[in-house]
Amino acid sequence: MHFRFTALVLALAATAFTLPAQSFEQLRAKCEISPSSDAGKLSLHIFENHDCPEGHHCGSNFSSESMNRFTGVTLSDLARDGAHLVATLKAEAGTFTCTGTVHDQALYGDSLFTPNSAFVDRMGKLGFTGYDSQKLQAYTFLDVTSDFARSLQQANIKGVTTDNLIALRIFKIDPGYAQNFVSLGYEQPDADKLIALKVQGVNDEEVRQIRDLGFRPSLDELIQIRIFHITPEFVHRMKDRGLKDLTISKLVQIKIFKLDE
Repeated sequence: MHFRFTALVLALAATAFTLPAQSFEQLRAKCEISPSSDAGKLSLHIFENHDCPEGHHCGSNFSSESMNRFTGVTLSDLARDGAHLVATLKAEAGTFTCTGTVHDQALYGDSLFTPNSAFVDRMGKLGFTGYDSQKLQAYTFLDVTSDFARSLQQANIKGVTTDNLIALRIFKIDPGYAQNFVSLGYEQPDADKLIALKVQGVNDEEVRQIRDLGFRPSLDELIQIRIFHITPEFVHRMKDRGLKDLTISKLVQIKIFKLDE
């Protein structure tokens, strides 16, 4: 998944305003579906500003796994100039369609997102509130479901919110990932800590490697280890220089001030 797509989805959720309960407007915009730069995949562009100057792309780009969930459009369809297509992405949170005509290997047309109020009701029973159409559209593209939210709650992961469910889904954080840290002897991280750990790529194998060197890092130190690229090779190199009583904090300082150069 592309980080540009990730940032755009998070921005959509963060900037949306809250509508009254059960009052969810449909979202309309111009849309374009074309071949992605990733071979064999599709890319979606939503033109949220209808007054966008000619030759400029104003709106949001989506090129991710969500495009594989579209029906009614394939790469071969985009080779049929003049074809009229209805590309549909149906999810628990709502349904998105891009309806238009193929020209120069791209589908150009009008998009419509219809939120699903029944999904909001289900999420409300789980304690998740504060939805609006923009956030539900983000949920639709990411396939955030009530089952996913429930699985995190049943795993006793604390701090799961309407907003961070988006990041939890983007970074594919599930109960199994949280359980890895419990198995290593840590208290189960809350949702935001799990996101921070996953963003930095912390995994149980690296934790074991750093422990084999005699360290007992906290969860925050595990994040620092990844940020500052403190690898077993780096630790061995510092020890070979005669440095003693090394701690994660000292290793971080060495990296910050480039004392290893």
